[in-house]
Amino acid sequence: MSKAKEATASTMILKYLNVQNRPYSAQDITANLQREHGFGKTAVIKALEQLAEDGSIKEKLYGKQKVYFANQEQFPAVSEEQLNKLDEKVIRLSQDLQKSQQACRDLDADFHSLSSAMTTTEAESVAADLREECRTLQERLDKIHESSSNVTTVEKEEATDLISAILEGYPNTKKQLFEEVGIETDEDHKHVPGPWHDP
Repeated sequence: MSKAKEATASTMILKYLNVQNRPYSAQDITANLQREHGFGKTAVIKALEQLAEDGSIKEKLYGKQKVYFANQEQFPAVSEEQLNKLDEKVIRLSQDLQKSQQACRDLDADFHSLSSAMTTTEAESVAADLREECRTLQERLDKIHESSSNVTTVEKEEATDLISAILEGYPNTKKQLFEEVGIETDEDHKHVPGPWHDP
C-alpha cells in the first residue's frame, strides 16, 4: 500500500473511532469500512497500530484480541450536572419515540381498516341493489294484500260455517281434514292466524 493510501486509511479510521467513540476490534473496523473505503484487514491493522503508537487512539488487550477506541483525553470533561441533563434528555426522547411508534401503529391500523372498507362507488352499488330488492318485496306484498282483500268477511264466515259442519261428522282433526283436501292456512305460511286457525 502506498504512503498516500496508508495516510488515508489512518485518517478515516481515526475519524471513525472518534465519531463512534466505542471500542472495536480490527476485524470489526475492517468489516465496517471495507465496503465504503475498500480497506483490507492488513492495512487496517497497520493503521491501528500506528495510531495507537502515536497516541491518537488507545488499544487494550482482551485475552488474545486487541480492541481499539478513541483517546478520551481529546473530549471535554463532562460534569455530573451535564450527565444528569443528558440522562433526562435520553428519557424524554425515549418517551417521544414510544409515542411516535404508537401513533404509527394507530395510523397503520387505520390504513388497513380503510383499505378493507367499501369505496363510495361500491357502497352506492350495494345501496341500489338493496333499493331494488325492497321494491320487489313491496310489489309482492301489495299483491298479497290485493289477493287477500278479494275475500269478503261474509265469505270467510260462510267458509268457516261450512268447515264446522263438515267437522261434525268427520272422525279426525281439523288439521287432518285440511291436509286431505289440500287447504293451506295462514299458519302454514307463518302468517297471522286466520278465521280457520284452531284456537
